[in-house]
Amino acid sequence: MRHELLLAVAAMLILIAEIFTSPARRKSINLFAITLFAIITIAGFIPVKPVGALFGGMYVSTNVATLMKNILNIGVLLILIQSVTWLKKDENADRVSEYFMLIMSTLIGMDFMISAGHFLMFYIGLELATIPVAALAAFERYKNKSAEAGIKLILTSSLSSGILLYGLSMIYGTTGSLYFYEVSRLFTGSSLQILGFIFFFAGMAFKISIVPFHLWTADVYEGAPVNITSFLSVISKGAAIFIFVIILYSVFPVIMATWQKTILVTSILTMTIGNLFAIRQQNIKRFLAFSSISQAGYILVGMIGGSQLGMASVIYYILVYIFSNLGAFGVVIAISNATGKENIDDYNGLYKTNPRLSLIMTLALFSLAGIPPVAGFFGKFFLFAAAAEKGFYFLVLVAVFNTIISLYYYLLVVKAMFINKNDDPITSFRSDFPTRSALLICVAGIFITGFASVIFEVIKEISFGN
Repeated sequence: MRHELLLAVAAMLILIAEIFTSPARRKSINLFAITLFAIITIAGFIPVKPVGALFGGMYVSTNVATLMKNILNIGVLLILIQSVTWLKKDENADRVSEYFMLIMSTLIGMDFMISAGHFLMFYIGLELATIPVAALAAFERYKNKSAEAGIKLILTSSLSSGILLYGLSMIYGTTGSLYFYEVSRLFTGSSLQILGFIFFFAGMAFKISIVPFHLWTADVYEGAPVNITSFLSVISKGAAIFIFVIILYSVFPVIMATWQKTILVTSILTMTIGNLFAIRQQNIKRFLAFSSISQAGYILVGMIGGSQLGMASVIYYILVYIFSNLGAFGVVIAISNATGKENIDDYNGLYKTNPRLSLIMTLALFSLAGIPPVAGFFGKFFLFAAAAEKGFYFLVLVAVFNTIISLYYYLLVVKAMFINKNDDPITSFRSDFPTRSALLICVAGIFITGFASVIFEVIKEISFGN
């Protein structure tokens, strides 16, 4: 439980620091909190014996779970660094510590969720991960869209949680247990159990933004602060996918044929609808929202095989997705902080005034599109290979076709920056050191995770070892 304990200690230290820090110096908590979290991130990679169980088996620590938590920590650290400029604004100066405490609280919930060995622990972690995010979505209290985003997120989360709990009640009623290993042993695939699984799948589909449970995503992403939008797009989605793949593989292998059919249909719908709606967007946050929906469809392609290679490819793709998506969001955050502009048309002629930001955005979008030789290409390749290994050739063909569609709308943003003319382009500006550092890490991550094949081999070895 080192991740959860360290995060809890860090949250308490931030609270104590706020108490003993004068209002005029509250902004200094930024550096203190980020330093604390950087230490936590590094501590997560210290090799210790992570395998074990607590609370009668409700909490289970494995090598795979530790790897997943470390990947999430890397993403959160990048988001915290990108948030420094935004938190220094006068309207946020009195709530700096609240921001970090909410982020760490939701991450504690995600860690408990990933290490769950019992559906009750899983649900407690899920709610602990969801409620603080709703507060973060409404963080800009003077903006109506931000408040609307928080309300929509909490309402849709409540609905999805109710559906998920209803499914779990059916599973408990037919198996008499909520422990993962006992449910797996007692699950026979009866009609009531299948119905319970469908409700469970629907509840999780809300969290991951799988079509047709995606309608909340664009509105919440647009209304929330850009930093929180990136958190929702990368960290929340990544944590939900991690626990989803664990539960599918370890709890429901008996009905693999059933959930493979479900994933086949939802994956095709998610990729296609996400891509088609992304083409129509003018707001960059809504654009990236539908992009993240389509990315969820690609991830389902890797999950469908039910193999260890599939799990490894999903974990690897989330790592690649963190660097790629946060690279794109980092540019959006920098421009939003400097100018307040968030429409794609505002990016017309950006290369002439801000060539470095334009190049970073292009690299990130190319990675999301899966263009070689950047990391996104290798991520998609391993996802498609995992599906093809189990004979899902039609799904792979549809995924490749959707990749071509996604390349078109990603190139629309590239075209706006490099080709479209603008009489009043975004003026040239220099981002602060934290923003530049985060963007540099994202660029390095996009190349390193792509070219260093040993990273995927390590992930595959850990996945096969559990």
